[in-house]
Amino acid sequence: MSTTSPIVIDVISDVMCPWCFIGKRRLEKALMMLPDSSVKVQWHPYQLDATLPKDGKDRKQYLEDKFGGPERAKEIYTHVRNTGAAENIDFQFEAIKKAPNTINSHRLIRWARSEDMQDAMVEELFKLYFIEGADLTDKKVLVDAAERAGINSKLVSDLLDTDQDVQEVEADVFRAHEIGVTGVPFFIIDGRFAVAGAETPETLAAAIRHAEETKTGE
Repeated sequence: MSTTSPIVIDVISDVMCPWCFIGKRRLEKALMMLPDSSVKVQWHPYQLDATLPKDGKDRKQYLEDKFGGPERAKEIYTHVRNTGAAENIDFQFEAIKKAPNTINSHRLIRWARSEDMQDAMVEELFKLYFIEGADLTDKKVLVDAAERAGINSKLVSDLLDTDQDVQEVEADVFRAHEIGVTGVPFFIIDGRFAVAGAETPETLAAAIRHAEETKTGE
């Protein structure tokens, strides 16, 4: 492409959202369709339920409260599981015991940006929650995840004991609502085009290509 700076893709997402995991896989496929494109992906926070206690909530109770009963929840998650399987995601919903408040997960993702390790951090959190059923409110789980993602785990451990960046994450979530985001994943491409939901790789690739073709010279 002729421009010197990459196309920035801002992904608004929550780590407890299975469609966001699916959306990540589809974005990866879209980028594989555009081998000559220069793209930078940035992850931003959203909370599907900011009212969850800091220590989370029993997932069975959470799903019953949210969907009105286990049968409706099972019906919805069967569709998600089948869609995930098509993206090589082996969702293990039965392994998840707790619906987490994701504020601390989003702090980790925020800190990973400074080390250009956001993708690795997001991937680790998705896998922990949806495949291993890990408790994302557990400090040790988060610190170990940061270490596996290549981030300074000692620093993460120290910061998690403080309120560092809690307000900043909450402000980012508020801004997402302000611009009209009501569901995730939500992709903002080059600050100009929006793609709502876990759209197909072809749709995402077309949107990125259009952003490239209409990008003004710098």
